[in-house]
Amino acid sequence: MKQVFNREKDIVILGIESSCDETAAAVSVNGTQILSNVIYSQIDLHTLYGGVVPEIASRMHIAKINQVIKKALADAKITLDDLDAVAVTYGPGLVGALLVGVSEAKAIAWAKDISLVGVNHIKGHVCANYIEHPQLKPPFLCLVASGGHTHLVKATDYTDYEIIGRTRDDAAGEAYDKIARAIGLGYPGGPKVEKAARSGDPEAFAFPRAKIDENPYDFSFSGVKSAVLNTINSCKMKGMEIDEKLQADVAASFQAAVIDSLRERVLMAIDEFGIRDFAMAGGVASNQALRGALKAACEQEGVNFYCPSPIYCTDNAAMIAVAGYFEYRDGNLAGLDLNAVPGLRM
Repeated sequence: MKQVFNREKDIVILGIESSCDETAAAVSVNGTQILSNVIYSQIDLHTLYGGVVPEIASRMHIAKINQVIKKALADAKITLDDLDAVAVTYGPGLVGALLVGVSEAKAIAWAKDISLVGVNHIKGHVCANYIEHPQLKPPFLCLVASGGHTHLVKATDYTDYEIIGRTRDDAAGEAYDKIARAIGLGYPGGPKVEKAARSGDPEAFAFPRAKIDENPYDFSFSGVKSAVLNTINSCKMKGMEIDEKLQADVAASFQAAVIDSLRERVLMAIDEFGIRDFAMAGGVASNQALRGALKAACEQEGVNFYCPSPIYCTDNAAMIAVAGYFEYRDGNLAGLDLNAVPGLRM
């Protein structure tokens, strides 16, 4: 049965996401209703190499993108003729991977004579909150934490953001991956460190919580990463086996340091800016310990807490379709000369 929507009033957007190792497509109506959300993940393939291999990721996007879009349209019970626009991630991300999505979106926009919208991947993560929390409205604070980015931002409008703080080195998710590799948990690191930490002692090791004098809202995770690596090397030199207990204690102590660093800056921002709504976004926002800690902190401060379901935290096209709707509504359209910008800033 075909979806029923008002072609005169409703805005139907196809979102495409291919910034890293997920090939995704989704259809949204008016930036709130998600008709479909299809994701093809390459995690199993890249696990063989201990991390994402850019060339392999690009090749897999090429192989899967048409299938993923076809299924997204079928799940939504629409055709390309029902679309008002196609929104696509054009940065930041892996340049080869981004080019696959951008080229596909440009081809669809040209063939169907519809609008093309370029979406910043980080803005997409923030907009994921609108999918399940339509009551959330700017201004609000948002922590974006993923494998490639850690930002504390103030959403001043649906398409305008002010960066309050950002990481000076490793992103939070990147640090998780490196620590997982160091203690023998493998890839992807985030879920495996979180699982190991549940049975560990968060006070077993006193790992540092970095502070940046020039901007107290900026993050740094290279110090805690180095401290963990030094601890592991020291244990090996003493002939200690890196068994499950040691893995769990290191994971728990590392995770406690990361959560403390994130929570401290969030609470500072809440106090300084007086904004009563706080949201999370990005792959690390799937971490239940972090979600719980920040939710409890917000409740203590009387601040409303929002976070997407895990499916909308990791890379997906639903968030791109939603972000694309707001850009489309504001008239922020792209031309057919849209290109991938791997180092795109927010």
